[in-house]
Amino acid sequence: MDGFDPLASFGEQTAATYDDALRGDEQQTVDCLQRWARGGPALELAVGTGRIGLPLAARGVPVDGIEQSAAMIARLRAKPGGDRLTVAHGDMATERLPGRYRLVYLVYNTLYNLLTQDGQVRCFENAAAHLTEDGVFLVEAQVPAFLYRLREDQYVDAEAVGLSSVTLDVGRFDPATQLLDECHVTLGAGGVRVAPIVTRYVWPSEMDLMARIAGLRLVQRSAGWAGEPFDGRSTRHVSVYGR
Repeated sequence: MDGFDPLASFGEQTAATYDDALRGDEQQTVDCLQRWARGGPALELAVGTGRIGLPLAARGVPVDGIEQSAAMIARLRAKPGGDRLTVAHGDMATERLPGRYRLVYLVYNTLYNLLTQDGQVRCFENAAAHLTEDGVFLVEAQVPAFLYRLREDQYVDAEAVGLSSVTLDVGRFDPATQLLDECHVTLGAGGVRVAPIVTRYVWPSEMDLMARIAGLRLVQRSAGWAGEPFDGRSTRHVSVYGR
């Protein structure tokens, strides 16, 4: 996408509305993460507004975070308990914290915000560097199979239809680079608002190789937070890697 700046993609406008439409699986997510933390400290890569990190910390799990967006950090700090999380402002692929963690986690397709394979591998290496010897790195991501069924590698979906506005999800996918140019376009009485983003989708098998480069191995893979079996029909995966 011409002119797209990943560092600016989660600015004030995005941060202000990020929590307006939650997925509804936040409690299941926190339940799963609490089990894998096993009482130890946790590190969330791309902690954002604290959508997951804050309720996990409220369960008694010490949570630190790394986040590249100052606007997202400000939203986190404004929430109850937000001042108690240690959050480093930096790139999740390279920023190092002094601590070691029993759980490092990355949810909601956020690995895909790194737009090169090298950057994604560095993220795995950074996660591994923060783990205790018995620690695990958990990644939640969508399986990109649906993209390869698209006609002419593009789509337009009606994401939301209301009385006063319509939101369209417009995407174009390049199978060679694995890059998805996507824009959420809202049409309403107040005009047109666009929210562009570029992501690099990867298959679970490619993630497994990234983990091996980082000295990690797949421990468990499920199709969701409740441990659903993963198979060829699964639309997402929760993958856990350890030493």
